[in-house]
Amino acid sequence: MRKAESGKKGDIKGSLAWVLSYVRPYRKVFIPSLIALFVTAGLALAFPFFLKDLVGDPADAWKGGGDAVATRDKADQVIFWLLGALAVQAFIAYWRVRGFTWSGESALNALRRDLFSHLLKLPVPFFQDQRSGSLSNRVSADLAIVRETILNTVPQAVRHSVILVGGLIFIFIFSWKLSLVMLASIPVVVLAVAISGRKVRQHSRDAQEALAESGTVIEESVQGIADVKAFSNEGFELSRYDRALDRFLQVTLKGANARAAFLSFVIFAMFGTIGGVAWFGSHMLADGEITQKSFTAFVLFSVFVGASLGSMPEIISQFQSMSGATERLRELMAEAPEQDGARAVGHLEGALAFEGVSFHYPSRPDAPVLSDLSFAAEPGKRIALVGPSGAGKSTIFSLILGFHRPEAGRVLFDGADASELRLESLRRQIAVVPQEVLLFGGTIRENIEYGRPGASAAEIEEAAKQANAHEFITALPEGYDTVVGPRGVKISGGQRQRVAIARAILADPRVLLLDEATSALDTESERLVNEALERLMAGRTSLVIAHRLSTVRHADTILVLNHGRLVESGSHDDLMALNGTYRLLAETQLA
Repeated sequence: MRKAESGKKGDIKGSLAWVLSYVRPYRKVFIPSLIALFVTAGLALAFPFFLKDLVGDPADAWKGGGDAVATRDKADQVIFWLLGALAVQAFIAYWRVRGFTWSGESALNALRRDLFSHLLKLPVPFFQDQRSGSLSNRVSADLAIVRETILNTVPQAVRHSVILVGGLIFIFIFSWKLSLVMLASIPVVVLAVAISGRKVRQHSRDAQEALAESGTVIEESVQGIADVKAFSNEGFELSRYDRALDRFLQVTLKGANARAAFLSFVIFAMFGTIGGVAWFGSHMLADGEITQKSFTAFVLFSVFVGASLGSMPEIISQFQSMSGATERLRELMAEAPEQDGARAVGHLEGALAFEGVSFHYPSRPDAPVLSDLSFAAEPGKRIALVGPSGAGKSTIFSLILGFHRPEAGRVLFDGADASELRLESLRRQIAVVPQEVLLFGGTIRENIEYGRPGASAAEIEEAAKQANAHEFITALPEGYDTVVGPRGVKISGGQRQRVAIARAILADPRVLLLDEATSALDTESERLVNEALERLMAGRTSLVIAHRLSTVRHADTILVLNHGRLVESGSHDDLMALNGTYRLLAETQLA
């Protein structure tokens, strides 16, 4: 993975160097393509060079006794060389475009891979601070600008730079005095580029953020389309989208105004300079200071120089846009990954313990979620977590999974501090069945296989059978190849729960985390899910968040939490005898 900090923020050179660092592995193709680009750009100057001989001075045809045959032979020779140069240019250009495309797209794929790999390593709190879809929209918009820069703007910049420099050399050869008159305008254009560059870059950044915001509105509306329609809020969502589009349009127009003013100035300065040079040259021609042929050549090369100079504002504007885009991408790459231990986890026995754990969320430093929490779960035991909303039950799951780290105290697995263990090998031995199951938009088979990628069809079906899911899956027209739709909306809640349980069974974890998976199900679905859960929990250390106390009567230990503190613990019968918080909660639910 390349370093994210390459150059200062907003620095075109640093941004381009960072992007081109991804091209380095493909330099065996990129460098020859770049050389070919220089060659084809140089060959482009053959056109005005030979054209000057075809146009020349009309009087030349009559100097030497009006030898029309000699004139035609000379013209034939010139057009032969001109067409030959164009043919060579076209041949090289074909392979140059292919090479640039392959190396550029390969480099972009490497950049996309690095970005996605880094995103997967970022801590869960980072994603919790992002609006749904905003991150993906921002990244895709920025990558589109980077792609345009690598594949189109860089070749254009090289081509026009070669033509500009080569053209200037030729016009100096034909008339140094006229060349100085033309070059007198360049410092003015360079100054205008320096002044406008910062504005264009900032407008580009603002426009990308506004466009990402509009994409976020679409994604959120599509994901929550059932709620949108249930509340008849189509008009409200459309107004949100309109506001985002209006902001994008306003920011874009501001950027367009800056670019348009800059471009208009350059066009005026460029063509005004060419016109002034032509006027000055006509006086030189009248005074005999330059020949007609040299003046014609100077004008032809000046047109090429002017065209290249006129393309520079758009090229520079694109580089400035890329600088803004890569600035955001590098900021993303500079985000610190989640903390990870160095010690690989072998086969867990399943012992789990909290020792004096305290925790608060970074966004709420004055609101402790857990305070000096201690408990232990022996391998294979069932631990129930009960308590009012906000007691810290879900936070315990987050700490077990390593989504967050304790502010104080330790989380232990088989006596080892979780902070010393590698998260990947630890999480492979933990499975979660949440209350609201998230299924991916693929098939049922793919969703079950997610528990252990690469599992055989027989293993997937066996897991489904243990989860009481095989029967309803085979009853579907496409069976295990049924597409469940976004977030699994095409199957019922009970079916989603059983698919999630099958996924957990296939993962074969040592520690199981259950967030009351039956609270929103009908009686029959609840029965099937509970049977599956019993099979899943057998022989595994299980922690169950219980919203309905009737589901945890048979837990080995019930932990009663309130305001982040452990207020009671014991079996159901022990806690009912205490006449404390648990009994109050039980009697409230049974009332």
